Amino acid sequence: MNSKTITNGILRAIVILLAIALVSYFLFKIQSVIVYIIVAAITSLIGRPLVLFLRRKLKFNNTVAVVVTMILFIGVFIGLVALFIPLIAEQGQKLALLNTTDLEENVQNLYNQIINYFEFNNIDVEQSIKDSGLLSKIDFALIPDYLNKVVSGLGSFSIGLFSVLFITFFFLKDSKLFEEGIITFVPKDKETRSKRSFNKIKDLLSRYFGGLLLQILILFIIYTVVLLIFGIDNAIVIAFLCALLNLIPYVGPLVSAFLMILLSMSSNLGESFSDVILPKTSYVMIGFAIAQVVDNFFSQPIIFSKSVKSHPLEIFLIIIIAGILFGIVGMIIAVPTYTAIKVILKEFLSEYKVVKKLTRGL
Repeated sequence: MNSKTITNGILRAIVILLAIALVSYFLFKIQSVIVYIIVAAITSLIGRPLVLFLRRKLKFNNTVAVVVTMILFIGVFIGLVALFIPLIAEQGQKLALLNTTDLEENVQNLYNQIINYFEFNNIDVEQSIKDSGLLSKIDFALIPDYLNKVVSGLGSFSIGLFSVLFITFFFLKDSKLFEEGIITFVPKDKETRSKRSFNKIKDLLSRYFGGLLLQILILFIIYTVVLLIFGIDNAIVIAFLCALLNLIPYVGPLVSAFLMILLSMSSNLGESFSDVILPKTSYVMIGFAIAQVVDNFFSQPIIFSKSVKSHPLEIFLIIIIAGILFGIVGMIIAVPTYTAIKVILKEFLSEYKVVKKLTRGL
């Protein structure tokens, strides 16, 4: 090997590294656009069964079917906004004119009631809470500032929403657009199998995301009924938020449990802790536990077995591994990514025994 060959090898390596660096930088700068495309792709997968139904059963023109689907999406979004905006606006007015001293006094009163309740039951927790300095660390004056930051982000959200809807429309209308973009990078001799894999992935993920919507709906109904029975304020909004958090595997239910406890207690702020707040919150959490039992032992196994055709234990392990490697985002995208990998493995490496066992039933 002469010096010229070594020099050429080094130059080639430098060029490759520079190209990788430039591509990485480019992807980093357009990360918001990538997010829009991913969200639009997921939305189009959710809307795909409806488009197919309108085309095949009701004999709608493709464009008309897509327009009807998009109108339904927008209608659902407007419905959610109509649900949340009045509440947010009302709370925003209160927070903008917030008397932080009164709020601090209310929290202090609730704190005193909790301490008295535990002291009555011979449980001394006051000193440990005081030692932690928990209440002194809470700065209630930051709440209006935080609200202003939320409002300032509405402009960016509006741009993102319009972008997602625009991209979703064309993904639904020209369903081959995304597929053809990916196929461009596939060798000619593998195009047929790649298209077959892509169609299989679309079918499985459409059913999966549809199943997730059903899962959220079931939890939303149970939470709403429980919260309304016990007279919790803004029951529908709380139920929707807690149901939506369930999309984050394992971590989501814990966060939603904390949120439900907090909002249930704040709904009865000023009432007796032992006579009203504690019993109501306990009953609400029993209802929450029932909802989680229904979700974990009925909803999720059916969704995973019927949509992505994977065993619940298999899904559990994949989600845990993805969570360890990539955090919360990894846990959310674990199932769709794993499903896509399984389909690709079956199409291109089906001759291997491990792949045959792993993809059995697909």
